[in-house]
Amino acid sequence: MKGHKLLVRRSAVPLPTTTGASVPVPASVRESPPVDLAEAFDFLRLLHGEHPEQRVPLRARMRQVRQSVETVGTYRHTPEELTFGARVAWRNSSRCIGRLYWNSLKVLDRRTAVTSDQIHRHLVEHLRTATNGGRVRPVISVFAPETPTTAAPRVWNSQLVRYAGYRLDDGRVLGDPANVAFTETVRRLGWRARYGRFDLLPLVVEGADGQGPALYDLDPRDVLEVPLTHPEHRFFAGLGLRWHAVPAISHMRLRIGGVDYPLAPFNGWYMGTEIGARNLTDSDRYDLLPAVAAGLGLDTSREDSLWRDRALVETNVAVLHSFRAAGVRVTDHHTESRRFLTHLAREEAAGRRVSAEWSWIVPPMSGGITPVFHRYYDEQEQRPAFYLDEEARDRAEGRAGAPAAAGGGGDSGCPAGRHAPDDGGAVPPARAVPPLGAPAARPAAAGVPLSGCPAGGVPAGSDDHG
Repeated sequence: MKGHKLLVRRSAVPLPTTTGASVPVPASVRESPPVDLAEAFDFLRLLHGEHPEQRVPLRARMRQVRQSVETVGTYRHTPEELTFGARVAWRNSSRCIGRLYWNSLKVLDRRTAVTSDQIHRHLVEHLRTATNGGRVRPVISVFAPETPTTAAPRVWNSQLVRYAGYRLDDGRVLGDPANVAFTETVRRLGWRARYGRFDLLPLVVEGADGQGPALYDLDPRDVLEVPLTHPEHRFFAGLGLRWHAVPAISHMRLRIGGVDYPLAPFNGWYMGTEIGARNLTDSDRYDLLPAVAAGLGLDTSREDSLWRDRALVETNVAVLHSFRAAGVRVTDHHTESRRFLTHLAREEAAGRRVSAEWSWIVPPMSGGITPVFHRYYDEQEQRPAFYLDEEARDRAEGRAGAPAAAGGGGDSGCPAGRHAPDDGGAVPPARAVPPLGAPAARPAAAGVPLSGCPAGGVPAGSDDHG
């Protein structure tokens, strides 16, 4: 089924033009300063230090980069530099427990894509490549960077696959409460609500051609989802739960050697607790612990019955069982904790320091009985890196019309399908998208690294990977 695109009228969302630009530049795109040569040279030294077999010697490559930056304000990474930089950004992600396989990250160079249609096709291909028939593999798609003279593409979604959340008249939420504001945004752009608990949200894509945002519906064939059952309790299947296989973050900015890539969606595979101990059970998400406890016949009148704990464990058992029964790659928090210590040992043996934040590395369930709990970690900013900033969060939280933050950058979406309006009629013209309420509290300031974790690792207060 061919993907459908709904172009939003350029007047629908305020998209002021950057001074001196030849095409209208989205509000989400700030004017990029010239590349910091010191940061560029540090990156090149790192690459040549770990991979001295480069075709162009270090000093010659530094001269090329200097000349380019002095001429046009930026430089273009070679395919080898792009691959190495993306992999090291994962290696440096201090809030990610799943870094053992950083060097296996598949890097897809999509820097020539300009239009929203081209970008959309690559995003769908990313999902197909990452899904890999259920044998989920880590993948990153790197699109064109910001430069002093050209706009970079963007995806408004926080992840490539997200479920809609609908605010009902009585105040309750149907679906995922985390996505209520963004669901309202895409509805104002013309997307029609299905009013299901697990409706796939469309992608909102801004190309680098100044044509404004475009809306693409999801094709369920491009999104592998796993129905959730329990190996012992039959009632669980009756809850009608499911979750998608690929956690692809699409709203984080990749920075390599001073060059920013606002659109660089990346994924790994799920750690079971991300779904079973957060997405499905947090009180501000699907809040399923009461329903699971009822199915288990637990006493919920007293906290000391530990009904929440028992329901939480069985929910996580169901997630791991269901993914494995469906042949979809998943990991448990005990295994991933041991793998992280293996990663630490390998990096230390290579003479590299590993930055890690304890509160993000320790799993959100049974933390005290995992090996990552019982030690301290170094915390330091390392580059290349992934960043999440205010501007990207504004788009992902439904504040698309908000001014760009002073730190700039990019941040997380889904695949394409035929748009089918509820009433079978034409899609109505897009309306202006005003800011949706006051900004929510944010743990990260503009330009501060957030999760950057393609595989595993979710702290208190996090949502999936970031």
